[in-house]
Amino acid sequence: MNRLKFRQVAHALSAFFAVTFVLCSLWDLLFPSLSMEGLWRFLIPGYQSLTWGSFFLGLVVTFLYGIYTAFVLVPLYNLFQVRESKA
Repeated sequence: MNRLKFRQVAHALSAFFAVTFVLCSLWDLLFPSLSMEGLWRFLIPGYQSLTWGSFFLGLVVTFLYGIYTAFVLVPLYNLFQVRESKA
């Protein structure tokens, strides 16, 4: 089996999280009564409300969350992949 490569997984996860944040921000604009601002305040340090500054902050933070997820996921996956191939 192939091992995961950090850079590819980090870019894929970061792009996924950033696109998801953009779609959720659009949701907040279209349906203000169902806004996710409480969640954004919890997940994104410094997030106030849906302003341009908070939007770009959210993009940066979600991108970094993708890198962090890859930083944890890739070594764990590769560790268990090696163990399974030896069995």
